[in-house]
Amino acid sequence: MTRAAVPGLPSRYPIGGLLPALYADDDLAQRFTAGLDTVLAPVLSTLDNLPAYLDPALTPDDFLPWLASWVGAEVDPAWPVDLRRAVVARAVELHRRRGTRRGLTDHLRLCFGVEAHIHDGGGATWSSQPGGELPPAPTGELLVRVRALGGRPVDAARVLAVVQASCPAHLTCRVEILPGTPDETGE
Repeated sequence: MTRAAVPGLPSRYPIGGLLPALYADDDLAQRFTAGLDTVLAPVLSTLDNLPAYLDPALTPDDFLPWLASWVGAEVDPAWPVDLRRAVVARAVELHRRRGTRRGLTDHLRLCFGVEAHIHDGGGATWSSQPGGELPPAPTGELLVRVRALGGRPVDAARVLAVVQASCPAHLTCRVEILPGTPDETGE
């Protein structure tokens, strides 16, 4: 798709008709302004439809990456266009929860259609009794166990890439793909 010159696109506001009456019968002036109309028609059409460009459900496919950059949505070009549109539409909501279990779980469910169980080993340790034994040190690992909801295969490398993008720098990340669906395993 292009927003450059579109052959045959009429101008909604022809300049020749806006000229003073003196130029209404001037062939050169009318041909000159018709050339300008051809150049300006795509620009005016884009401006008239600007709200559609800013709506992830309506924007042209080639405009979606630019719109995603506005809201900080990381979309994979290999994803189907409907999934990319959904990620852009929910970007603000996902950013609000970024760095939390729920945020990562929602992101994985949206992008891959998986149920995720997150085990965070990077928390703080404490003891309920003064002077008592401290619990063991945190493992320093973020373990994400995912299970496909629809029985579709899950690409572990792509899931790991999303998890690593959300993982704090001081933790290592690991992804385990569990067999079956949550209904089959009783979870």
